Amino acid sequence: MLDFSHDWRLVLASLAIALMAGFTGLSLTRGASRLAPAHRKAVVAMAAIVLGGGIWSMHFVAMLGLRLPILYFYDPLATLISALAAILMTGLALLILHFRPRTTASLTVAGAIIGAGISVMHYLGMSGMELCIPVFTPFGVAGAGLASVILSILAVRLAYGERGRRNIVQGTLGFGLAVTAVHFIAMAGTGFLPADDAARAPGIGNETLAILVTLAAFTICSAFLLTAITFLPGPQAEAPAEPSPPQPDTAPAAKPDTKSLRIPHEREGRTLFIDPATVSAIRAEGHYTFIIRGSDSLFCPWSITEAEERLAPAGFLRVHRSYLLNPARVAKFERLKDTALCMVDGDGGPRIPVSRNRLPEVRAALGV
Repeated sequence: MLDFSHDWRLVLASLAIALMAGFTGLSLTRGASRLAPAHRKAVVAMAAIVLGGGIWSMHFVAMLGLRLPILYFYDPLATLISALAAILMTGLALLILHFRPRTTASLTVAGAIIGAGISVMHYLGMSGMELCIPVFTPFGVAGAGLASVILSILAVRLAYGERGRRNIVQGTLGFGLAVTAVHFIAMAGTGFLPADDAARAPGIGNETLAILVTLAAFTICSAFLLTAITFLPGPQAEAPAEPSPPQPDTAPAAKPDTKSLRIPHEREGRTLFIDPATVSAIRAEGHYTFIIRGSDSLFCPWSITEAEERLAPAGFLRVHRSYLLNPARVAKFERLKDTALCMVDGDGGPRIPVSRNRLPEVRAALGV
């Protein structure tokens, strides 16, 4: 077996590439589930290219840092196939996340597919080495595969538990750790032998590979900068020191447009939309919510926090940590010591709890 080492500077560069790709891909898909299907597919495709390309770029940046006592090259076809495998498998996982209801099972399956994509990309890329034969040990393959699946599931659960900024940052760290850890766990279980057919015409040399990887890294860095600049909320505009007196011809402030507001719910792989006026309440269920409309309970991809923000213009009130209430649908109000119950859609309809600290707001909205 040949002795080998790594250039630590390129190791750090590979980690940076993985983190930037993870952040960009996860940021691009934030809010994608609320888009029209055609637009959503385009966003998912762009995110798959960024995430899959990040997996590929991380691998080959790290491979540029591989130090062996012999020259080695890469087969162009195997190198291309390894990139396509990473992009396609990542795209499949994103399709599950954005076109199917997000449940524990779907998050786990999507994470496992991304993890499998990382491992497949690594070993396809390694199999393309020429003038040098990589030798894989069962321990290295099993360890890399297990780590990729577990860490990728963790990254998906962190990023998609809720779609807030903190979740995207946590998912980015998980994705970067998964891609980098898998590569070096696999390398720890890999040996190298010189090839017998040393006279074979070389494929892609390190110089050519460096150019390809630089172009991919530049694209990822550019996308990262464009995404990051809009990630954090902008500073609030300062109020003037003294308000200007109202002008006689000043138009009244525009009211929020609630006529076009619709609530999404998912059924049989399709996303449908309903009028908030027909909804009685919204109930939190983990990181998602269910729409209460008469006897129906419909799965909604919004979190309870996102639903509260979006439905506030339609008059919905947060009456409990797990419930939003449409006061217009309340048929009966019942006081219970420090709390209350609101019956919606008639006396036989669902009973919505009202917590003590929300009680004054609900009473004011109902006029009781």
